[in-house]
Amino acid sequence: MRALLQDRQAVARPVEREKPDLMRYLRYLILALIGGGLLIVASANRMPVPLQLLPDDLGALAGFNWRIELPLFLVIFGGIVAGLLIGFVWEWLREHKHRATAAEKKREAAQLKREVTRLREEKAGPQDDVLALLEDARHAR
Repeated sequence: MRALLQDRQAVARPVEREKPDLMRYLRYLILALIGGGLLIVASANRMPVPLQLLPDDLGALAGFNWRIELPLFLVIFGGIVAGLLIGFVWEWLREHKHRATAAEKKREAAQLKREVTRLREEKAGPQDDVLALLEDARHAR
């Protein structure tokens, strides 16, 4: 039996049940495939690789040469994360002028709105004693 609801105009309508969100399941499927692919890449690249700050000759000349051994998949994923972070910061810095312009326009709109309100209050006097009383009561709140 179908359930019915009644709205304020006394019109009966069927209850709307939530339908499964196909896009949500598709997103979960894609994320699962990407995660599985990353696990496969990580398991295939477990051998340690050396990372050096400087080449051997330059390190000998400088007097120090930082070196660490990490699994290759950490180097690959670390490079991806570092690239994403650099790209996000670069884009955020590049869009600074757009954010500044938007903030300036917002301030200008607020100033113009205040000016319009002020001009309306100055120019438009009450045309009736009853309206004047109502206007005074509204401003008193």
